[in-house]
Amino acid sequence: MHIAVAGNIGAGKTTLTQMLARHYGWEARLEPVMVNPYLEDYYKDISRWSFALEVYFLKERFRDVLEIGRTEHTVIQDRSIFEGVYVFTENNYRQGNLSETDYNTYMELFELMTLVTRTPDLMIYLRKSVPELVRQIQKRGRDYEQQMQLDYLKGLNERYEDFIFNKYKGKVLVVESDGLDFEHIPEQFGSIVNRIDAQLFGLFS
Repeated sequence: MHIAVAGNIGAGKTTLTQMLARHYGWEARLEPVMVNPYLEDYYKDISRWSFALEVYFLKERFRDVLEIGRTEHTVIQDRSIFEGVYVFTENNYRQGNLSETDYNTYMELFELMTLVTRTPDLMIYLRKSVPELVRQIQKRGRDYEQQMQLDYLKGLNERYEDFIFNKYKGKVLVVESDGLDFEHIPEQFGSIVNRIDAQLFGLFS
């Protein structure tokens, strides 16, 4: 099986991915954020570096898709190729950070990739409001994230809502995560696990 965890910057995707991997014995595939050679420059000058950053992420996520497709065990992935395209790249385009030519080239490349990709068996969407996202981003204190514009974060949240509820065709489990602390409160994590069991195995329905 292929499970994906979706959610905006600061939503708690990586934490939940790692916890679910430990709980179920799944392989965790984490997004290569810290090694992206464009990321720091991107937050300093988004319009200048958007195309390079988005192509780099697309390349990495497509590699993951191919590797997951060859894997016989269950993989849980922190951010899929689909939200990378329909949330982050779409947001950059709508905010004027990608030219029409660059956006069209990127989408043509992605459409070719979809010929050999399929949707995950389940996508878990951590839905969080912008104020909660801001608090979490400030709390974890990554230098490059502190330069992020609020309009950029709001735009991403709008794109997530459109992606999950209008564009994505696969199975989705929405977790309303404002006020949740599933990392430190076992009952909250257990509630998420029960809902996943119901979706995947028909338990606790």
